[in-house]
Amino acid sequence: MPLPKILIVDDESYILKLLEFNFQEEGFLPLCAANGPQAIEIARRETPSLILLDIAMPEMDGFQVLKELKGDARTRNIPVVMLTVRVYEEDERESYSLGAVEYITKPFSPLQVVQRVKEILRIS
Repeated sequence: MPLPKILIVDDESYILKLLEFNFQEEGFLPLCAANGPQAIEIARRETPSLILLDIAMPEMDGFQVLKELKGDARTRNIPVVMLTVRVYEEDERESYSLGAVEYITKPFSPLQVVQRVKEILRIS
């Protein structure tokens, strides 16, 4: 059985490295993108099992990326978890209204993120 692919999208390299390491350790194949356009390209090409998406990024924010992903037949069914330092209720509401399945605020425990992803994907 192939490893589940997780696309991690964040403009902060240390977050990418931290989550990449933790997902590898737990038997996932992490894919990383540092910006929105790169994330969309990778999502269309690789069809990951789930996407972890930062909201506050240059060029294209997470909401724009989420709209693009949900508007594309190739990526609309991929679950998206928003990762953000923003703790505003309107951002959380917007995330869910655009199709996100979860909203996790930073700082977070990488192990908790991995566990939540396993729950969403129903992996034990």
